[in-house]
Amino acid sequence: MLAGTSCGGSPVRAGKEVRADGSTICVTGDPGGAGPGRGGPGDRGLAPVINPSTNYERQADGSYRQDRQYTRADNPTFEHAERLLAALEGAGCACALFASGMAAATAVFQSLLPGDHVLVSRVLYWGVRKWLAEFGLTWGLDVEFTDTSDLAAVEAAIRPGRTRLLWVETPANPMWEITDLAAVCALAHRAGVRVAVDNTVATPVLTRPLELGADLVVHSATKYLNGHSDVLAGAVLTARRDPFWERIRSWRRNAGAVLGPFEAWLLQRGMRTLFLRVHRASDSALAIATHFHGHPAVAAVLYPGLPSHPGHQIAARQMHGGFGGMLSIRLAGGAGHALAVLPAVQVFKRATSLGGVESLIEHRRSMEGPSSPVPGDLLRLSVGIEAPADLIADLGAALDAVQGHQAAAAPRTPAAGQEADS
Repeated sequence: MLAGTSCGGSPVRAGKEVRADGSTICVTGDPGGAGPGRGGPGDRGLAPVINPSTNYERQADGSYRQDRQYTRADNPTFEHAERLLAALEGAGCACALFASGMAAATAVFQSLLPGDHVLVSRVLYWGVRKWLAEFGLTWGLDVEFTDTSDLAAVEAAIRPGRTRLLWVETPANPMWEITDLAAVCALAHRAGVRVAVDNTVATPVLTRPLELGADLVVHSATKYLNGHSDVLAGAVLTARRDPFWERIRSWRRNAGAVLGPFEAWLLQRGMRTLFLRVHRASDSALAIATHFHGHPAVAAVLYPGLPSHPGHQIAARQMHGGFGGMLSIRLAGGAGHALAVLPAVQVFKRATSLGGVESLIEHRRSMEGPSSPVPGDLLRLSVGIEAPADLIADLGAALDAVQGHQAAAAPRTPAAGQEADS
């Protein structure tokens, strides 16, 4: 348990427990009563401070004050950001920040041993899938992809005594499939399997996987946690400070995968508006999904907030306060129509990544290449904080333009009794 916090990560005051909401913790930056990254006694600055030092002076007896030796292992700036994120994820967890989301994710896999069997969500972030194919297999991991939304499939895939890790992503990028976290964690634990959950899309604003039974939570903090498209960062959180956790921390230190102080400071700054941004994006994404559900140019809207989504009931049970700012649409006209929509948008930005204040649109199949499992007719939308009416109008106009162009280009059918021109 974090010093100065309750089991849920809320601050504790002497003589009386005060349970602050996560949005308050983000703003005050005060998960343990120390203030927003204050640099010393009597410092009442409201903005977090930066400590850029890479090393620390020994005391006269040869020891280090606060046991800090070198910033690759310890730095007050990223330690404060770690406490803040741990308070948000709750369950008395510990946090380690990394130089990027991929550095965080791969640290978990690289803390396993050659020959370990790993089950991974069939649908997941392409970067993780690509790393597992190019490096995880040669690392010696026995990687198997499975449908984690199907409990029977997960149970059948577990190899007793050999499966060491189940990696779950929910909602799963970019199809937004939903996995029942409480159920899959219980199933895995019965077989002695550790569960890691990529919580990048839901964020602790909407879902706290550790409280549903997960052992590890991973974030690409580049995305919603920072939220301003100006920081690369990642995080791993653990429910238990066990030997596996120490391997992850050791990997970060010895591989040099640590987050820099300035990036940690920017991350703290971004997290001060985390709840506002996530709730706004979730509300807007639901409005967009609802508007384009049944649109003649759209074959399907993939969004767990829609009652028609196959994982809607599970999502409603484990996501609180919204269903996230990510959705995808599949174009009725196929891949050609999907690609034609991109140059027609004006408010949406044609860019990769997700979770920023600006709304993005992307053809994932083009980005991921021919081996991608993503359908060619799919466009992924990361909804930002613009006016939802403007986003709906922009996407609607682009869809109408593509439909109109296609109709104008289509050959005319001869009227009855007439022959077509040769």
